[in-house]
Amino acid sequence: MKYLAAWMLMTALLPIASAFSAEELAIGDFSGYSYGAWKKTGEAFNPGPASDPELPKKLEIGNSDGKGVASSEIEGDGPVGTLTSPNFKISRPYISFRIGGGDYERSTCIDLVVDGRTVKSATGRNSDQLKPASWDVKNLLGKKAVIRITDEASGNWGHVNVERILQTDKPEVMPMEKGTLYQESLRPQFHFAARQWMTDRLNPGMRQDGWLNDLNGMIYYDGEYHLFAQRWNKCWIHAVSKDLIHWKELEPAFWEEKLDSGVQSGTCVIDYQNSSGLSPDGKNPPMVAFWSRNAPQHCISYSLDHGRTWKHYEKNPILEFGERDPKVFWYDPGKHWVMILYGGGKYHILNSKNLLEWDDQKHPINDAFECPDFFELPVMENQKVRKWVLIHADGKYSLGTFDGSEFKEETPRLLSDVGGHNFYATQTFDNTNKADGRRIQLAWMRGSDFPNMPFSQQVSFPCELTLHETPAGLRLFRQPIRELDLLNGSEQKRENRELKSGEELSLAKSGQAYRIQAEVSIPEGAKLTFNLRGYSVMFTSNTVESGTGSHASQEPIKTLEILLDRASVETFVNGGEISSTRYFLPNREGLSVKADGGEVKIRSLTVCGLKSMWDGKVR
Repeated sequence: MKYLAAWMLMTALLPIASAFSAEELAIGDFSGYSYGAWKKTGEAFNPGPASDPELPKKLEIGNSDGKGVASSEIEGDGPVGTLTSPNFKISRPYISFRIGGGDYERSTCIDLVVDGRTVKSATGRNSDQLKPASWDVKNLLGKKAVIRITDEASGNWGHVNVERILQTDKPEVMPMEKGTLYQESLRPQFHFAARQWMTDRLNPGMRQDGWLNDLNGMIYYDGEYHLFAQRWNKCWIHAVSKDLIHWKELEPAFWEEKLDSGVQSGTCVIDYQNSSGLSPDGKNPPMVAFWSRNAPQHCISYSLDHGRTWKHYEKNPILEFGERDPKVFWYDPGKHWVMILYGGGKYHILNSKNLLEWDDQKHPINDAFECPDFFELPVMENQKVRKWVLIHADGKYSLGTFDGSEFKEETPRLLSDVGGHNFYATQTFDNTNKADGRRIQLAWMRGSDFPNMPFSQQVSFPCELTLHETPAGLRLFRQPIRELDLLNGSEQKRENRELKSGEELSLAKSGQAYRIQAEVSIPEGAKLTFNLRGYSVMFTSNTVESGTGSHASQEPIKTLEILLDRASVETFVNGGEISSTRYFLPNREGLSVKADGGEVKIRSLTVCGLKSMWDGKVR
């Protein structure tokens, strides 16, 4: 009988044990007068938790359950520090908490740290109303972790408040649904856009995880193209590719040294001769990044492992002059380094032998603004003739000569792209003489908003820049790189088609990513209009219009190419004589072309569906 009784008792306890196994596990409830085994650094958390029920009211902390808050504002916004939990095993699919305080990523936040790496992070929203949040950690079950609460901000909203950190099966609110990474509904299919690494936020703004702006530091090295871009003065976004099409996004290369110190746009170089002495092994040249603080002070960071890890130079800043956006390159005829630096409405030219000490050449380029790019190109029709190309942040360029210390402009400043506001902060890949020598350009497609997506802004499709002789003189052409063929899907071809005035030809009923190429003959007075998911691109005999007014070509329009992605249209005329880079959001399905004002001859027309650069599928 005693065995039966024991069996009955065990059976009765099973539901209790089962329920207990699914109970919430407290990581931090902060109900006492100290943080116990949690470790503190700095002074922000020295007063202990806000466990007195009256203290959260005094601090105007709302939505508290009154049992205790880990707070860094008990003595105001000035103190800084961290609070780190003991190690724990992740045993539930979710970690939930309530958080309020400053909205400073990495500076007023709660982090989940696994194997020494921050894998999840959250901030307040510049509000002392504690808001429930949670992380999905199913992929981390069984891992050892710690929770770290950080306050490294001393100014306005320089505090963080956290309550009720729990492991749970049923969080107070479920984690934000962001969609599958790189397969989000508005994710560009062949244009680079950044990802979120640690935070969960839709519609990220400047400086926030998921945002992207100025291109900077782009370089080819040892078989890889390195794309760097700004997260607006917060860090350098980083991605690598072997073919300029398929990008692998790496975690940000490096960050500002402290909140609001700034890490602005700049350049990367490969110091093959180790002139800087930054590499202890001369056979392993350093990759050196130049950037500016907000001071302004100009600094360097460097990598000895192909850009995978970075170190800020211990003697930063190396230069206090001008304002920002250093463009640095090796000038072989003079065997020295050159820096083009923006400041005071001018581009200043400086020289160096070792990348660390710089001399102003006192030959500034006037009427300049932000993000210079500067390089030499041969004339395609006469390779013995070479010209230096200076491109400003707004895409305007001029041609001239350069002797290592002075640039003499020989042309007016001309538009390299007619996309207007959407074409900004262009840069080209440097060191491509170690590859095939092409000068390949990217631009920030400024204003590219993606409603309710976990990313914002995008990069233009890579274009090769070439110099050509034209009736008006030497001109810079932009044409999509040949590697675009790697994304070709099914295509339709039409030849020798004549469109009568008013006739419209359907090109596709649906689809999101296309490449259209055509040879045309448009008589004077006629126009040819492509309707692309609600966006129109119109051509006449010698003009193109794509949202920024009419732009004239030097010769009659004979060839055209259009790249259509989920939120962009890029148009190229006569082999790149005119290009237009435009952001838009579709408002309908389908592609068609229509003639008006006269009969238009379409000698050839190819419509090719493009595969996604992320997963290789046609969309």
